[in-house]
Amino acid sequence: MKLFVNGEEKRYSAPLTVFDLVIKHGLKKEGVAVEVNRQIVKKADYEKVFLSSGDKVEIVHFVGGG
Repeated sequence: MKLFVNGEEKRYSAPLTVFDLVIKHGLKKEGVAVEVNRQIVKKADYEKVFLSSGDKVEIVHFVGGG
């Protein structure tokens, strides 16, 4: 399955949820915001939202510091 993640074309095995994708990128769901095809996905739905080939996904992760 082909996805566009943060503007880059990547390939993954299906089925794949938003949660699976976040984990594959080494992130924790608590520290990210995810948008699929210009729609923000609620954290409570990460495990329920399945991605499809061609989806455009933006993952923003928060970095602490000062």
